[in-house]
Amino acid sequence: MISSAMYIAAVWVSSLLLDRVFGEPSRWHPLVGFGNVSHRLESYLNTTQREIVLRLSGVLAWSLLVLPPVILMWVLRQYFFSFSTTLVFFLDCLVLYWAIAWRSLCEHIRPVGGALAAGDLADARLRIRYLVSRDTAELDAEEVLSAALETTLENSSDALFASLFWFAVAGPAGIVLHRLANTLDAMWGYRNKRYRYYGWWAARSDDVLNFIPAQLTALGFSILALSGRGFRCWFTQGWGWKSINAGSVMASGAAALNIYLGGAASYHGESFLRPILGCGSRPAVADLERGIGLINRQLILWFAVAVAGGVLL
Repeated sequence: MISSAMYIAAVWVSSLLLDRVFGEPSRWHPLVGFGNVSHRLESYLNTTQREIVLRLSGVLAWSLLVLPPVILMWVLRQYFFSFSTTLVFFLDCLVLYWAIAWRSLCEHIRPVGGALAAGDLADARLRIRYLVSRDTAELDAEEVLSAALETTLENSSDALFASLFWFAVAGPAGIVLHRLANTLDAMWGYRNKRYRYYGWWAARSDDVLNFIPAQLTALGFSILALSGRGFRCWFTQGWGWKSINAGSVMASGAAALNIYLGGAASYHGESFLRPILGCGSRPAVADLERGIGLINRQLILWFAVAVAGGVLL
């Protein structure tokens, strides 16, 4: 009988192969439809100025959007078990494939590096605009590069390793819970006038669901740094960042690449001077590809741990 760890590794490999071959669904992606429904629901609920009503409306919206699909996925998997474990395997692979976006992230990041290498700052700004929430119109080349590296490292946790983790812990229902919560955080988790109260539950729930995956991702980057700087930056810089999850991943990842990130950034017209993450030299365009390679090496590390666990069990 195959062990749980070996089964998890098999689903991981199969889903990543699907992502490698097909990429994200081009015609209709479940998260696109989910986002459209979320926008419509927000237009009905995010309409008052009263703090307590906005907070309760945000919790209600989150519950209506996230909990039914999670429960449905759990029921569907139990139903499939009554027919065939092969059906369960296909369901697990399909849901994990829908959740991860590793090929898509690489396909969006590499053209940013290509534009910077060609000296086309306008094109680089245009391409990075689709990947980050910060204002990009006035970014210089170094700031575009820093934004690209930060989103590559952060999204490796949000869109890849967290999905692998939640499948291992709670199956496809766990994947759905994490991805939908993460999507709502990306839509509503801002501290501006519109979302400060309405989006607080979306932001906090994503913080909780991403904490362990982010720390495991930071652990992997720190190990792959092959020195103590990864651990040092992880704890001294990442844990003091405005988001402990994003900070941990970016600080340890930058340290593993021996570069530093952070600094000034503008969000929704408001400028912030952010602390430095990582250590070493300023990033270069070649570091984008090095960052992708670092994440690929961590994937290998995760597979090795899963297989080793299966052998021991």
